[in-house]
Amino acid sequence: MRQTDTSAAAWASIADATGHLERIVMKTLHAHPNGLTVDETCAAAGYPRYSLQPRFTALKDRKTIFDTGLRRRNVSGAKAIVWRITQLQADAANDRDTQEGGAA
Repeated sequence: MRQTDTSAAAWASIADATGHLERIVMKTLHAHPNGLTVDETCAAAGYPRYSLQPRFTALKDRKTIFDTGLRRRNVSGAKAIVWRITQLQADAANDRDTQEGGAA
């Protein structure tokens, strides 16, 4: 299969958007060290669930976030996983904040 310039541009756009949304999830979870559900993360970040939900699976698969074992009710009333960023990711975010002159 031959890749066209338009398909390459579309792929780059999707990859950029995906990376941006993963950073939104990571920053939001970092700001809430006790963890958040997907719905709580979406509310805190101001994004719709359909934008951020798939990012949790990708981040979990890369072991940058983890299931705390805690559950809280989501907007539908079902029990939802409470997610946190891994310590390694938290340390990296704190290092970035320090280098940028911000608070952790």
